Amino acid sequence: MKIPTGTALLLALAVPAIAQEPPAADIAAGEKMYASSCARCHGRTGRGMASFPPVEGKDVDYLVGRLEQYREGENVGPNSALMKPVAAKLSDEDITNLSAFIAANFQ
Repeated sequence: MKIPTGTALLLALAVPAIAQEPPAADIAAGEKMYASSCARCHGRTGRGMASFPPVEGKDVDYLVGRLEQYREGENVGPNSALMKPVAAKLSDEDITNLSAFIAANFQ
């Protein structure tokens, strides 16, 4: 059976998009991570403490991007030296879960 060229092209474009869909976030896992690793500096409500900035009001894309930058060892602010070793331990799934929890609960 021969597939029409237009259909084949649509399938070729759609398959990579489906394969790259991000995993669903586990907000409960993100909450547990936040409580054990993030709250001591960013506060229980995400408003920040002392020189530690708030995470309150940040969207998922911003949070994921920033955590990935820290994980890669980039300097992105005055507290980079503190964040880089923390983020270095995070998997993609951890970052997804943590970012989803923060964005959903600290608006």
